[in-house]
Amino acid sequence: MIELSKRLLRVVGRTNAHYGLIQENDKLLLGLSGGKDSLTLAHILKHMQRVAPFHFEFKAVTIAYGMGEDLQTLHAHCLEHEIDHEIVDTSIFELAQEKIRSNSSFCSFFSRMRRGALYTYALNHGYAKLALAHHLDDAAESFFMNFSYNGALRSMPPIYKAQNGLVVIRPLIHVRERQLRECAKEHGMPVIGDEACPAMRFDVKMPVMRAKTKEMLAAMEKENPELFVSLKKAFESLQASSFCDERYLDR
Repeated sequence: MIELSKRLLRVVGRTNAHYGLIQENDKLLLGLSGGKDSLTLAHILKHMQRVAPFHFEFKAVTIAYGMGEDLQTLHAHCLEHEIDHEIVDTSIFELAQEKIRSNSSFCSFFSRMRRGALYTYALNHGYAKLALAHHLDDAAESFFMNFSYNGALRSMPPIYKAQNGLVVIRPLIHVRERQLRECAKEHGMPVIGDEACPAMRFDVKMPVMRAKTKEMLAAMEKENPELFVSLKKAFESLQASSFCDERYLDR
């Protein structure tokens, strides 16, 4: 059993309690990519099963793109720590070769296809909730990317209902990425890195918007160490009537 940071557990516990993410008798599916974020979340959920004053079950599912990924080390790690885990084979990689044009962005395509595969598995196997491992850095980066490139004020909510009725939750939404990186490193988790990224097999342009946004936020945080504290508060206290959207104007 991995002894997780009390601070990390406290943040996730408060987030769960505040938004009611996981409740009594929930049947939860975890999207487990094998990266530091989702792997740490798998251990957090396993810890919660042991100590929470309510019962819930969860299963971790890894979507294989069909490009010969070696996921057995990840699967063995889950078995060792009694985390129910299944690898679901797909033909997403083959499909991408037909659908993705040369010199075009690929991240959104693989993200949509992976999410669709998780939705399908959840609905076909009776899971009402899907847990994703997005953290506070992800939410901040998405906000600034939407703000800077798409002209939209949009980020990542801790919980929402998809059109298919599945409830999507983000238990790590108030956790910093560095906490997850440190946790995975401290406990020697078999983290899957860039070697499983489909981009390495494609002659396409690398996604630069998120990398640039991450660099910008790092520079801003260097100038203002309380930046992410302020961002978290801002995400929790929207003043919609202070913008120009007619739906929210106080007339």
